[in-house]
Amino acid sequence: MAHDEPKFNVVIDPAANDRMYEHIEFVARVSERAATRLLDDLIKDMRSLESMPYRNPVYNRPYLPGGKYRYLVSNERYLIVYQIENNTVFIDDIQDSRQSDSKSLLYDK
Repeated sequence: MAHDEPKFNVVIDPAANDRMYEHIEFVARVSERAATRLLDDLIKDMRSLESMPYRNPVYNRPYLPGGKYRYLVSNERYLIVYQIENNTVFIDDIQDSRQSDSKSLLYDK
């Protein structure tokens, strides 16, 4: 990272953290190796948000305020959904992209 690029703090909502481990436990029922890879990928991708979090697309859903959230695809099918306030990235959900939006932690917010 260049010295002039700001570094963002990354904060994971406890519910998003729980959701991440639900996904990992589900995958572990089939393959512990795949579950370990999923955890490693998610952590690596969440840490990558410390720099240039604006690089990812806006997460537009009819139930969310426009432009508030962004997402990062991790491990080919998981969405790390986050918002940026000042120099902090707040990870609010980790979704399996194959599931319905109604399963989102943000659906009823």
